[in-house]
Amino acid sequence: MDVLRTPDDRFADLPGYGFGANYADLADGVRMHHLDEGPPGGATFVLLHGEPSWSFLYRTMIPVLTAAGHRCIAPDLIGFGRSDKPTDPDAYTFASHVEWVRELLFDHLRLDDVVLFGQDWGGMIGLRLVGEHPERFARVAIGNSGLPTGDDRIPDALTTWQEFARTTPTLPIGAIVNMGCATDLGADVIAGYEAPFPDESFKVGARVFPSLIPTTPDNPAAAANRAAWESLARFDRPFLCAFSDGDPLTAGADRRMLDVIPGTTGQPHTTIEGAGHFLQEDRGAELAKVLVDWVA
Repeated sequence: MDVLRTPDDRFADLPGYGFGANYADLADGVRMHHLDEGPPGGATFVLLHGEPSWSFLYRTMIPVLTAAGHRCIAPDLIGFGRSDKPTDPDAYTFASHVEWVRELLFDHLRLDDVVLFGQDWGGMIGLRLVGEHPERFARVAIGNSGLPTGDDRIPDALTTWQEFARTTPTLPIGAIVNMGCATDLGADVIAGYEAPFPDESFKVGARVFPSLIPTTPDNPAAAANRAAWESLARFDRPFLCAFSDGDPLTAGADRRMLDVIPGTTGQPHTTIEGAGHFLQEDRGAELAKVLVDWVA
C-alpha cells in the first residue's frame, strides 16, 4: 500500500500538545500513531477523534484525565495526524477504519476494560467496536455522534458536506474545525489542525471520510452497522451520552442510544453547553471532568 508520512517537524511546538509519540505497524503495512499518557493504575480511556481532526483535539482533556489517575490512549486514525496516509482513496472504507483501530487497541496494546469516548467518526468506529467486541469495554461515552445504517433520513447538511469534501479543490482542514466550534480558534490552533497535511496530497482520507457514512440501506457498511445495533441492544454496562447543545448535525442522535442500549439506564447523561460539533475543543476540560466524575 502506497502511503504518505507527515514529517516530524510539522508537529513541533504545537500549542498544548507536548505528548510523546507512539507507533504500531499494522498488518497491511500502515503505521498508526497513538498517544499513551498517564499512570496504568486507573481506568484506561480510549479517546477517538473524527473528521477532519486528529488526537490534537484531545490536548485539553488528557491532562484532566491523567491528573485524576487515569491512562489515556488517543489514536490518530489512518489518514490523519501522525499516522500514515494511504494515497489510494479505495484504501479507506468503514470496515478498514474499524479494523485498523481494533488491531491497535486489542492486538498491539492488548487493552481490556476500556472506557471509550468517541465523537464524530470516533463515535461511529467506537460503536462498531463495542458492538463487535462488547467484552472489551467497561464503559462507553459518546458525544456528537451516532451509528447510521442508511435506513433513516439523512440531514441535507450531511449530503452537502459529502459533496464539498469530495469536490473542493482545496480542503481547508483548520477552517473546517473552526467552523464546527462555538468559539473562534486562535491561528496557532488552526495551524495545529493543518499540521498533518503539508499539501492536498495528504488529505485523501479526509476527503473520502464523509462519503463513507451510510446514507442508503445498501451502503457497504450498513449491514455491519445494523448488526452492531443488535449487539448494542444487549450492552448493559454503563453507557453515557454527553452531547453538546450546539451541533445541528448530530442533534437527537442520542435518542436512539437512550432507547435501545440498556446500559444508558440510570446514567447521568449530560448536555455540554456552549459547545459546537467539536465539543472537545470548545469545552474540553469541562467534558473531561464529566468523564472523571462519571467513572468515580
